[in-house]
Amino acid sequence: MQGDALALSADALALLADALALSADALALLVDALALLVDALALLVDALALLADALALQGIAKFNSLRINEMLYLG
Repeated sequence: MQGDALALSADALALLADALALSADALALLVDALALLVDALALLVDALALLADALALQGIAKFNSLRINEMLYLG
């Protein structure tokens, strides 16, 4: 009977060790997922900066076009 209790305790400890290992794996996956999210957010910020630059260049081009048309009209 005491042997059975020791065997059950050993099994419980082994299951606890397995659960802790799985928890460590889950945390590692979470850290990886968070790192990917940070990278994705950085790419989004870069894309937004490029969009802002493109819109600024488009505005400058439109302004220059209007100024050229004005100069041609006033001649």
